[in-house]
Amino acid sequence: MARFAAVDLGASSGRVVVVDVERDTLVVREAHRFPNRPVRVRATLHWDVLALWAGVLDGLRAAGPGLCGIGVDSWAIDYALLDEDGALLGNPVHYRDARTNGVAGRVAFDRLYAVTGVQFLPFNTVFQLVAANGTAALRRAARALLIPDLFGYWLTGETGTELTNASTTGLLDVRTREWSAEVHDRLGLPRLFPPIRQPGTLLGDVLPGVAEECGIGRTPVYTVGSHDTASAVVGVPARGERFAYVSCGTWSLVGVELPEPVTTDAARTANFSNELGVDGTVRFLRNVMGLWLLQESLRTWEREGVPVRLADLLAEAGRLPTRSIVDPDRPEFLPPGDMPGRLRDECRRTGQPVPATPAELARCVLDSLADAYRRTIAEAADLSGRAVDVVHIVGGGARNTLLCQLTANACGLPVVAGPTEAAALGNALVQARAAGVVRGQLSDLRAGLAGVPTRTYDPE
Repeated sequence: MARFAAVDLGASSGRVVVVDVERDTLVVREAHRFPNRPVRVRATLHWDVLALWAGVLDGLRAAGPGLCGIGVDSWAIDYALLDEDGALLGNPVHYRDARTNGVAGRVAFDRLYAVTGVQFLPFNTVFQLVAANGTAALRRAARALLIPDLFGYWLTGETGTELTNASTTGLLDVRTREWSAEVHDRLGLPRLFPPIRQPGTLLGDVLPGVAEECGIGRTPVYTVGSHDTASAVVGVPARGERFAYVSCGTWSLVGVELPEPVTTDAARTANFSNELGVDGTVRFLRNVMGLWLLQESLRTWEREGVPVRLADLLAEAGRLPTRSIVDPDRPEFLPPGDMPGRLRDECRRTGQPVPATPAELARCVLDSLADAYRRTIAEAADLSGRAVDVVHIVGGGARNTLLCQLTANACGLPVVAGPTEAAALGNALVQARAAGVVRGQLSDLRAGLAGVPTRTYDPE
């Protein structure tokens, strides 16, 4: 039995998961979970990466000695700036911050898409850098690291940019799989990111100080699919190629897996992204807003003193009919704030029944997500030519039985829900292969997921 620590940092929480890997067995144990709370300072929304780093160290300490490897995955797009000495130049800015408002209109997106294949999101890394160009922090910066690469640097002292996360930035040429000189030169951006590293590369051993503080001894750190969706798609227990996936958490990443990118005008118009995956694959997908709508609604009710228990809310929502469906990707749903009020306003604007109770609003959210998944999967299949026979929902959303059933109903396809720990499993499997514990291609790694519990929902 070989033990690997998967550091999995999400937009609302982080955790360190220990995965025991044998040839035909995977055993998952969450060693430590910690909150990820953004902090607003002088009107700018930041990630508190030092608090996250403390959570990672606590998690490795809880994982204990005897680890065969450590890998880090996280959300995409955001980056940290370091000076010549490798010191952090302030906490990274959060992608939900308003600094990128209006920036994308200054960029010729059709050419950008032809090179990078990345969908238009107003907070893409490329637009963040355009917004930051000329600032004191960017002038002082000697290098930039995406979030998983920052933690890899703090663990080992080694820098690099892992491929799958780099492909989300809007700065990588999707065909050469290297940083695009054309994009940097056209936009006048400094070249701050280190060279590309492939997933499954040995980054280095943990620094002696880290090893001593965590009590883990000399432990190798491997690059993995460091965009959490890349690791989650490795953790999809698919058989064959005719599947769609929904990696569902705060965001929902919805798409198909392909051998080559699709950068047609139709794909650009439909706002699909070609994000690179493990073993040369392409994640042809679109971002859907995800359970953020429900999470932010729960926070609003909590602030207002409205007692809402999630399990009871979903049970009551399941007894209600479908009444209102909104587009979850409308820009007014992106920032934090009064999500119930925004959802009600959108129902009024579109002439639909306005949800009056928390359960009615939750039903509106889940019906809207299921409908968005249906539309996105149908478009992905049409644009790529990849037929879809089954939908896999992985991540935290796989626990939401109502969402899974509504998705099966909307798509008219069976939905296989689970594993909820897909990102951690995919992270650990790439480490295990790099360490020589398991062998084979991506399909062989997925075959090792056969014993992981899943649940199938047939369309009603």
